[in-house]
Amino acid sequence: MKLKIGDQIKYFRRAKDITQEEFAIILGVSYQSVSRWENNTCYPDMELLPTIADFFEITVDKLLGVDESIEKAHVNEYLRQFQSEVSVGNINECITIARKGVAEYPNNFALLNKLMYALFMSGDDDGNIPDWQENMKKYDAEITALGERITKYCPDQNIRLEATSRLAFNHCEMGRKEIGRAIYETLPSAEYSRENQMWWGLSDDEKLPFTRERIKQGFDIFTAGIYSLISYRLLPDEELITVFEKRIALDQIMYDGETPDEDWGKARLFYHYARTLLRLNKKPEAFDKLGIAVKCVNAFDNRHDETNHKSVLMGDIMVKKTDFETDDNRSLREIMRDKWLASPDFDSVRDSREFQEIIRALL
Repeated sequence: MKLKIGDQIKYFRRAKDITQEEFAIILGVSYQSVSRWENNTCYPDMELLPTIADFFEITVDKLLGVDESIEKAHVNEYLRQFQSEVSVGNINECITIARKGVAEYPNNFALLNKLMYALFMSGDDDGNIPDWQENMKKYDAEITALGERITKYCPDQNIRLEATSRLAFNHCEMGRKEIGRAIYETLPSAEYSRENQMWWGLSDDEKLPFTRERIKQGFDIFTAGIYSLISYRLLPDEELITVFEKRIALDQIMYDGETPDEDWGKARLFYHYARTLLRLNKKPEAFDKLGIAVKCVNAFDNRHDETNHKSVLMGDIMVKKTDFETDDNRSLREIMRDKWLASPDFDSVRDSREFQEIIRALL
């Protein structure tokens, strides 16, 4: 078995943010020795291995690269537990799981990224976290430190870009918008993304699944833009009605006329549609859309662990219950009843029979 000690030393040295010269001084060896180790020209003396491992806070086995399969299995279990908890909004438990994983594997970037994500989510005002404002301030420095570490040293491009985007977002949320925007500017443009460029390197049997996945990703981006128009009311209400109609027609096209009900986004869409109609004093139409939202909410709360859909444009789509991520541990019924319907847009109909029927349907 070929030892990977040189690659391991280079990886962990960079994670510590020290140069070869600094590392050589710490160990009492020459700079040339460290360089030769990392080039896999030779190995460190056996008696140095415990010292090197202790410095990196890892085992000698890990330094030798002989326990990668064990670490991978353990890390995957931490990630599975994390995803299970974030799918039901248990953000504090997510933080606990991520911290435990990072304590065991302090240089695993997948776990560091999850810890950064959970700390950021704990400061979101859209969930039901009572201490979200305190969490924003409390975890700001740690989120920034984790983001800077991941973006500087993580070899996995997807993790690095995700952390870069979140780091920028955190700066913006904390009032440092100029810093956040400057970080956003470093992200690659969509024009040169893998999805736009990969086609020419694909084999014939890869082209259909690749194209369908690209369509699905494009659909997600497109609908996110439409949602921004709606939720931030970037257009007058009269024009937003047209946006809703086009969004619903788009769903019909993408899903071959059978749009799934057990979708959080669909429930939210028809809720916003009802609000807009009420602002235009179109009450019967508003209650019609609100009824569809309630149907979707109930379907979402009762969805199966796995749901399969098929579309000629997007192919087979399998959605796992644990794919959903939230910082609110209430059911969607509770969220709609206690939060969404608290909007002032419903004040004009709050005492009506139709509105009370909607409330009862959410109990």
